Amino acid sequence: MAKLYASFKVVNLMVFLEVVIFVNGHEFHTRQQLMYAAENRALQGSAYATKTVRSRAICGVKCGMDERCKSFNFNDCSKICELNIATRRDHPEDFNATQGSVYFDADEDTPLYSLTDSSLNRYRSCKMLLDAGYRSSGIYTIYPEGFGSCGLRVYCDMETDGGGWIVFQRRQDGSVDFYRNWTEYQSGFGDLSGEFWLGNDNLLTLTSDDSQGTWELRVDLEDWENNTAWAKHSDFQISPGEYNLNIGRYDANSTAGDSLGNHRGRPFSTKDSGSSYCAQYFTGAWWFKHCFLSHLNGPYHPFGRVQHSIGVQWETWKGYYYSLKTCSMKMRELRP
Repeated sequence: MAKLYASFKVVNLMVFLEVVIFVNGHEFHTRQQLMYAAENRALQGSAYATKTVRSRAICGVKCGMDERCKSFNFNDCSKICELNIATRRDHPEDFNATQGSVYFDADEDTPLYSLTDSSLNRYRSCKMLLDAGYRSSGIYTIYPEGFGSCGLRVYCDMETDGGGWIVFQRRQDGSVDFYRNWTEYQSGFGDLSGEFWLGNDNLLTLTSDDSQGTWELRVDLEDWENNTAWAKHSDFQISPGEYNLNIGRYDANSTAGDSLGNHRGRPFSTKDSGSSYCAQYFTGAWWFKHCFLSHLNGPYHPFGRVQHSIGVQWETWKGYYYSLKTCSMKMRELRP
């Protein structure tokens, strides 16, 4: 019977990998390699395998045990390990600055390409990214106060209403269950590229940072006939404790009507929180008040017409007998 072992040593920016196979008591060394690291770099577009592992050393072992692996990326924040079929020397145009990532290959020159944290731009919001020239909507890492060196991964809407929005909620196809408990809404869930809730703790931390100025809130809605509408409020903030909803003036130019103002000051409720009746009865989570004029975290229905108050709802636009096709909630800072 064959047994396979892999050993490794980590010294500063180097990993020594050795793969050993034992067959019937005989030892065979199949691969020995010294790999060097470039901090805050990643080779993009060459990964043939992606894994989640505990450390860069374990990522190195995965690479050392696979003859296809020529280099690897490891992100210290997300713990994602990417095994690459090429190296930075093969594709220098794809060797990019990536905060929190470390890149390894066997080239002794690789450490010369490391970047220190101080040499990287650490943008605190989607609006700052937009102002710096990032025009494409997508997933970015931002570094607001309170999130430490790993920052926060968010989806930035760089197109709607001038761009620069941090999207914190999206519904679009019913692929994610939004009937979740307090802890799940607290930490967040879903896929940033699809349906998700960013997390009440994250919203609290973001809106508590006075250095960002104040925040405006925008809600975008779409029905099953592809009609769209929006609503906007100033002075968006989430309070500590029960994550109460604080919003200011409703933008009179909005087209969806104000179905959120009635919920001003209300605590967030889930099926297992203190005031859980509305959340349980309407199978969702929201800042409920007798029970709602809006409920964008309600159950998703693949059609428009529904029974009274069921589904993804915005009463001032479509009434209580209509469940929306898509919606998103987003926030953008307004500098003092």
